[in-house]
Amino acid sequence: MEMQYFKEYSPELGRDMECKLYGHAGRPMLYIPCQDGRFFDFENFHMTDTLAPWIESGQIMVLSIDTMDQETWSDAQGNPYWRIRRYEQWLRYITREAAPMLQHLAQQRNGWSDLPGVIAFGCSLGATHAVNLYLRRPDIFCGCLALSGIYTAHYGFGDYMDELVYMNSPVDYMKNFPEDHPYMQLFRNQKAVICCGQGDWEQPDTTWLLKRIFEAKHIPIWVDLWGHDVNHDWNWWYKQVAYYMPYILGQQ
Repeated sequence: MEMQYFKEYSPELGRDMECKLYGHAGRPMLYIPCQDGRFFDFENFHMTDTLAPWIESGQIMVLSIDTMDQETWSDAQGNPYWRIRRYEQWLRYITREAAPMLQHLAQQRNGWSDLPGVIAFGCSLGATHAVNLYLRRPDIFCGCLALSGIYTAHYGFGDYMDELVYMNSPVDYMKNFPEDHPYMQLFRNQKAVICCGQGDWEQPDTTWLLKRIFEAKHIPIWVDLWGHDVNHDWNWWYKQVAYYMPYILGQQ
């Protein structure tokens, strides 16, 4: 498997950011680690092994990035006003720096004349971020695979609410999403999966909420609830990734 490591200064964050690319060709996929995670978790927790059939066959190229959770969602003692604004900076790092870099690399490797959209992928809090990115910017993210996320900003910011917290709380902003918004057409033409188990350590309530919101608005995102034996852990995420990847890539 071809791999390439990057460490570059981020103007949006004012610090160096590390990431790693896996694969030589295919559609670009952005992997967001679990809570407080680092870019190397994709490899260390063996998600590379699960995605190896698609990476090694040149169907996808995966860029694994660093989270900023310790300065944002996880910093329970920090000021929520500044934490949510730091989170917005991280989102801009993704949409203005990491995703364009990944698109450019995919263009070079595949010889594409255009810049295809990126598939957002994450588990646990990484899924929360992936869904938020997909719903806010479906013009950049053409697909999403989110496993075991929580889709309310209450998880990271408690009872604090301002316009930025609202903008990063999918169950809140999607409930009020305009029917005539131009993004609706993108949602209806792209493929996204949101999955959660119902076993130990899973919190499926907000997944259920999103499912009802999407159904009411006729948004065809596949929201899937697995059984009460399905725990919040890697062994299930490996199975779910293998199950959903053919759908995400339009192979079924």
